[in-house]
This record gives sequence, C-alpha cells and structure tokens, in this order.
Amino acid sequence: MTIRSMRAGAAGLALAVLAVTAGTTPAAAEPAGVTAVGADLVSLALDGESMSLRIRDAAQVARGVPGHDPAEVILGPDGGLAGRVPPGKAFAFLGPPGHPVWSLSAGDTGFPALDTTGVRRGAVVHDTVTLSLRSVEGPGRFTAYTLAGIEEATALFGSGANVTRSVQLPAATRTGGVVWAFDAAGDYRLTLAASAALRSGRTVSAEATYRVRVPAIAPAGQILPPAAPQQITRSEQPTARTFAAPAAESKPAAAPKPAAAPAPLAAKAAASTATGARQVIADGHVDMGPQLAGDAWTIRIKDDRTSPAVWREIADVVLQVKDNAKITVPAGADFLGKPGDTVWLLPQSQQAGIVWPGWNTQHPSVVSGVKGNVTWTLKGVNGPGRFALYLTGSFGEADVLFNSAKAFPQQLSVPLNTHAHGNWAFSKPGLYRLAVQMSGTTTGGRAVTDTKTLTIAVGDSTDPTSGFGPGSGSGGGGDKDGEDRGGAGRLPRTGTGWVLSAGAAGVVLVAVGVLLVLLTRRRRAGLADTATANT
Repeated sequence: MTIRSMRAGAAGLALAVLAVTAGTTPAAAEPAGVTAVGADLVSLALDGESMSLRIRDAAQVARGVPGHDPAEVILGPDGGLAGRVPPGKAFAFLGPPGHPVWSLSAGDTGFPALDTTGVRRGAVVHDTVTLSLRSVEGPGRFTAYTLAGIEEATALFGSGANVTRSVQLPAATRTGGVVWAFDAAGDYRLTLAASAALRSGRTVSAEATYRVRVPAIAPAGQILPPAAPQQITRSEQPTARTFAAPAAESKPAAAPKPAAAPAPLAAKAAASTATGARQVIADGHVDMGPQLAGDAWTIRIKDDRTSPAVWREIADVVLQVKDNAKITVPAGADFLGKPGDTVWLLPQSQQAGIVWPGWNTQHPSVVSGVKGNVTWTLKGVNGPGRFALYLTGSFGEADVLFNSAKAFPQQLSVPLNTHAHGNWAFSKPGLYRLAVQMSGTTTGGRAVTDTKTLTIAVGDSTDPTSGFGPGSGSGGGGDKDGEDRGGAGRLPRTGTGWVLSAGAAGVVLVAVGVLLVLLTRRRRAGLADTATANT
C-alpha cells in the first residue's frame, strides 16, 4: 500500500466518521411554549446604564422575578381566540369588518401586559420609554392594541398601514389589557426594541426577537356579538360562574439563559398588613382578596401603591372614583343604561389618575391552605344608582359578572392563584356600599367565609371621607357565619331596605309626638277643672 493510498483511506475514514457523527447529532431543541395568559409580554428593566427586555409568564409576574429571553420561547398556538373584525371605526385598524383575526390571548381576565415597572420614575427623561417594532417576518399583519371599554380599542403599534411602528410607554407602569392580533396563520418573528434617554444624556436600549405560532384562523360564526348579560336567579345556592384557571408555570425543555437580575426586579418583599390607618384611594393599583391565618379567613385590600405592598382592612379603605372616570354609555350596553347616558367607570386596563381595583386569590396562605376554587358572592348593593362589574373581550364584547339590577345573591367562582381586573361601572354619583363575601374550603376540609362592606365614593361632589362613617376603623376578621365586622356594619340586601326602615321610624316618631301632645292637653284640662272646683 502506497503512502498516497494510505492518506486517501485515512481521509475516507475521517469523512465517514464525520458523516456518522453528523447523523447522530440531535436537532436543536424546540423552544419552550409560554402562554400569554397573565404574562408580561414585554418586561423592561433598567440596571444602572443597562436596559433589559424580557418576557415573564404569569408565575414569574406573581413572584416579581426576571423572565425568559424572548428568543428562547414560543408564543401560541394554544390559548388564543379566533374572531372577526367588529363593525365600526373602533377596530378599523385591524382591517375591514368581518376580516378573520387571531388574538394571542383569549381575553377576559387573562390579558397580558406591557411592563415598565423595572424602570423607576425619575430615571429616564420625561419618564417615558419608546417601544418600537423593528421588523416582522410572517405571512400576515401584526397589531398590538389595548382595550378601553365596550367596542373601544386603541392601537399601540404594528405592521399595518394605519398603525404606527412605535409607542411611548410611561415608566414604572404596567399597561394591561393588551392584545396581540394576527390576520394570517403561520410562524412570525417580531423584533422589538426599547430605548430611553437617561438623565446623564446617554441613551440606553435593548432588543429582542419574539416567535409566535398562529394556528388556522377559524372564527365561530360571523361578527362577534356582545355577550349576553349573565342571568342569575335568586336562590340560597345560586349557580356560580367560573373563571378559566390561571396558567401553570411553564417548564421549558432547556432552561433559558437568565438575565442579571436588576435591582427593581429582585424577588418581592413580603407584603405587610396595616391596621387603623384610614385611606382614600383615588389612583393606583389595589386588589381585594382573602387571607388565611389558622382558622381565621379575612377579606382585605392589597394596596400595591407602595413596594412592598400593604394589606389593609376593608373598613379602613374608601375607593374614590373622580369625574375624570366619566364615560358615555355606548350602544349595545343596556346593562349600563341608555346610549348616551353618563356612567363613572373604573376600567379593566390601568389608566393614570384613576384607581384600578381588581381581585386576587394569590396570597400564599390561600394558595397553600385552600383546596378548590374561592367563591365570591355579591350579597347586596346600597347606593344611589346602578352598579355593574363586567369584562371586555379581545374584540370589544362585554361579559357581565355582577349587575345590581338583578336579584341577589350573585356568585363568581375564582380559581386559586388568580389575579384579575374588570370594569367597575356606577350610574350616579354618591356613596356605594357593596356587601362582598368570599368563601372557600381549607385543605383540612373546613369551610371558611367572610363578609365585608366595600365602600366606593363616586363623583367629585361626593366626600370620600364620609364613607368611613362613625366608628369606622379596623375590625377583626369575619367569624364563622360571615358576619361583617367592618366599621360600615351590615349592608341591606337591596338599596331600598334602609329607606323603608327610616320611613317606618319616622312614622313611629310622629305617632309618639301626637300622643304626647294629646296627653299634655288632657293634663292641662284636668288641672283647670280642679282649680275651678276649689274656687
């Protein structure tokens, strides 16, 4: 064998080995799927002069920790909603009426958000961050928008001709009620970039590419009509509505590379509990939810205006709805009133200058100590007008949860580890007192329940401090039969009970007064007769 043939044989052997090795090399792992339900699709954080852009699933949002590198996960195709562009101008940026579209999330309480809470106020010029759509690779158009109410939407950015490519986001804010919509099935790559000007004069930026898989778009029916209001009949055990369970934490096949945790996104400090300090809350994020301590089950208000959050007694809180929350009732919203009427609305998506109340079952004592769902019952409403709590779907349809025009009690079944927001509507200014009850079953099998009175002052003409009333202040937790120990006292089942009671009391007082006058006259007449006889 010659040296040349030996070299040729060695080369052939090397090529064979390479071929075998190449054949046995595993294919790149498919990116892990992440659901958009309750997620921060864009989570921006500033650490010194470095900006990061991540995506956080619902579990990471709840824990307040950094999320995934968007390039290492995939959104869709499950968990979305197919529909058609509604008629009217509000959704015209999506295309012509009836055009099929697909939303990344099914909506209602599970809308994702755009999060800039990792950028503290004062850190960037004008307290704003610019989010831009650099490029879109895919078979159709992409549009991001927010919902403002029934059949109302605001385009944020997108690839369509009638949508801008960038949006200004306020710092230290979570913009909720966000919809990512696509008008054709297939795989998309969206490259987003964020930038902001520091006080030092430097500009910081971050960029990430998102992968979205859109399934075949098959809307059920034609134009999506508004959802019919919930019909609830009076009974001792009314049928409870159930929210979709929150998404479980994703388990990627390969753990994504974690970003360095900036200071604002360090694990959340434990929320404290405050008592005795009265609070009128007219702006910022608050939630109502239960806590469990041994056998004591108590509904409280989680005040997220500070970090860490503070849990407050409901008797210590009055929510104020100012006149900047007034809207006009749109057509098709009969549960709010006649078209053109004025209502005060606390919207499902957070807006500056308006309090943003929600509800949650996320307290660790509840998540670990309760089995099954938590039942939220509206037992009664006392106020000058109508109250309604409803959700807005991805394409503007309304889903009514509670309506004071219907019979009480009304119930809603809320899964554990849920955090949700809705639209709170009030038809007239004045004080409203809502009798709210939350019930559950501990892991030990014990039924627990608590009833509290939630007070809302509506309109600039209403003094919110009058909502505390005499003797208002922190009370103990609800006892076994759900008695309200808050300062507001027990609430009547309907808004007319106190009027009837006051009227009855007035009749009694008038009758007593007439009787006293008659007795006084008779006594005087008797004294006069006695004097005459003596003379």
